[in-house]
Amino acid sequence: MPERSTVELNPDKTVAYHVVAAILSGLSRLLFRPTVTGQENIPLEGPVLIAPIHRSNVDFAFTLFISPRKVFFMAKDGIFKFAPFGRLLVHLGAFPIHRGATTDRDSMNSAQEVLRQGQALVLFPEGTRKEGPLVGPLQDGAMFIAARTGATVVPVGIAGSDRALPLGAKLPRLVRIRIVIGAPITPPTSEGRVSRSAITAKTEELRQGLQAAYDEALRAS
Repeated sequence: MPERSTVELNPDKTVAYHVVAAILSGLSRLLFRPTVTGQENIPLEGPVLIAPIHRSNVDFAFTLFISPRKVFFMAKDGIFKFAPFGRLLVHLGAFPIHRGATTDRDSMNSAQEVLRQGQALVLFPEGTRKEGPLVGPLQDGAMFIAARTGATVVPVGIAGSDRALPLGAKLPRLVRIRIVIGAPITPPTSEGRVSRSAITAKTEELRQGLQAAYDEALRAS
């Protein structure tokens, strides 16, 4: 059994959460006029892995408030070093991942622990920021975690973020953002150990769902 890291989570929406959420939501509406469709596709209870497209470094910000429930996300430990900012991130749902040789393993363990606690987790299935309208082959990590935790996986298309904050830009541009939440995908299951082929098949299903959500978001933008 892999060693599981300890992740301290507060599923409650604290006063600080509401204050920061109001500020970020207000700025988002002012700068990007976002619209969201398909919110009903995110389960209100139980473990859910929210899997957005990744075309800009601001993508994660558009996923924090697309569901009535509080969502959690991983962040590098370095950004927690400035204590006031770190505390705000924790209130928003961030938890640190420590750098080092075991970072990938720790990230996987932490993600699994969040979902085992029945929470909602944001995880980019493309791994790193990509370019273009097509969703290429995905890493198996999202569906591997879903298989281990029983989490529902929900693809999310975000159109416009690549123009709102392109690679190398320091300030955001006034661009309308369209967010489409796709149909939920059940995790890979098996009476015994889930096979690699089952995970790969579900990963392809996620790729297709993510492409469909992104295509719809692009058409509406």
